[in-house]
Amino acid sequence: MSLRNNGEDWLEGLTNGLGFGARILGRIGPVRKSFIKAYDQHIRSTYENLARASGQPTLVEQRRDMALAILHTMDRAVTRDLLGPATLKGTLNIIAREILFPETNQQIKADFIARNDCLPPGLLVISPTKACNLHCSGCYADSNQRGEKLDWLTLQRIIDEAKKLWGTNFFVISGGEPFLYQDQKKGILDLVERNQDVFFQLFTNGTLIDEGVAQRLGKAGNVTPGISIEGLKETTNRRRGPGVFDKVVNTMDLLNQARVPFGVSITATRANFGEILSDQTLNFFFEEMGALYGWLFQYMPIGRTPDLSLMPTPKQRLFLFQRMWETVRNKQYFLADFWNSGVLSDGCIAAGGRGGYLHVDWNGNVAPCVFMPYSPINIKNAFAQGKNLNDIWAEPFFAALRKWQQDYNPGLNSPQPHPNGNLLRPCPIRDHYREFRQLLDQYQPQPIDENARQALEDPDYQKGMEKFDRKWASLVDPIWKKDYSS
Repeated sequence: MSLRNNGEDWLEGLTNGLGFGARILGRIGPVRKSFIKAYDQHIRSTYENLARASGQPTLVEQRRDMALAILHTMDRAVTRDLLGPATLKGTLNIIAREILFPETNQQIKADFIARNDCLPPGLLVISPTKACNLHCSGCYADSNQRGEKLDWLTLQRIIDEAKKLWGTNFFVISGGEPFLYQDQKKGILDLVERNQDVFFQLFTNGTLIDEGVAQRLGKAGNVTPGISIEGLKETTNRRRGPGVFDKVVNTMDLLNQARVPFGVSITATRANFGEILSDQTLNFFFEEMGALYGWLFQYMPIGRTPDLSLMPTPKQRLFLFQRMWETVRNKQYFLADFWNSGVLSDGCIAAGGRGGYLHVDWNGNVAPCVFMPYSPINIKNAFAQGKNLNDIWAEPFFAALRKWQQDYNPGLNSPQPHPNGNLLRPCPIRDHYREFRQLLDQYQPQPIDENARQALEDPDYQKGMEKFDRKWASLVDPIWKKDYSS
């Protein structure tokens, strides 16, 4: 038989071999060290050339630092034997399919680009349930014990269409608490196991992962939990509830035993900003507990009882920006801040812009972003009308946001890169609230809940957001002009 006809069997043999090779490589220190050293030098050389050619050396250097952090994160994972055989096989299987049989996904993306002159969304964020067993103050989703949920058929159709129409191979599952999702006797692990050709990240509070769940995650091999913390023990328990920190630490131990890669998800507030990136916190989670990545989400005043006083101040946000990049550079941790890492993505990636993402919530509302709770369309209604994800992506409100992104900052590869678009303040709703409100007034997307509606009707909310924007701009516009602009 030809390689093409027998491709699936050959691919399985290859990925089994690669997985075995990776495990062996992890045990042969000198070989692995030589490989990592060589690839480290390759990355540095490549980005040095890019920095000279781009005229944007600081921006390119930060992208280099993140590339190096990813490389050395994977080295630590292999060195410490944190990746089980199923994870190695699952990850390599997806990579190998992209390398060896790229025609399908490349054709899907090429067709999309030909029709729309831009990349399709590179991922989807789905919150299949609003239910949660915790009651955290300021929860962006305003989760509760008996939350709404997407039906199983709709959830699986979203996954299937994203693969078929966009070539998507990465999905983020948020909530509510994903491990509480249940419909037609199927849970979130059934979704993961049914879709072995893609990779999932689950944002979870970590309290519902017992030994059996950890073992099942390890056997699936195509999933990584991002576990929510607020800092160390006292700070986490204060926001999440008594005893939560110890449960989370126990969960991390179980995941390590099952060799499931995991990271941490941290909400930065005015109260904890100095703790979350401290040496003590980072050493505990990354060195002692074995976290492989960290996501920072600065508190956004949406969801449960929006409170602008919980937002990090502009000076605190600048501290987080500087401390994050210091950590990425010196400790080589994969650590990203949803707002402060705009230099990595050429700015905002909401509404499916720049190969970015859309968010589908528990009621089927499709919003530009988890932190923009305004929806022009409901996916269940759209499916009932014979529409698909391409029709949803093309909604005028989403298209207007993508145009805003492009007008604000055309991107590093543009003939005129970064004319005015300060990537240290890339977010429409967080950093340019007045312009965002103009888009809301023009396109009239629906608030996804009463909290989002009340924010629109509260003049003090708008004044507070615009005041933050002005102060943040006054801090970082001079930095952008001095350190980033050519």
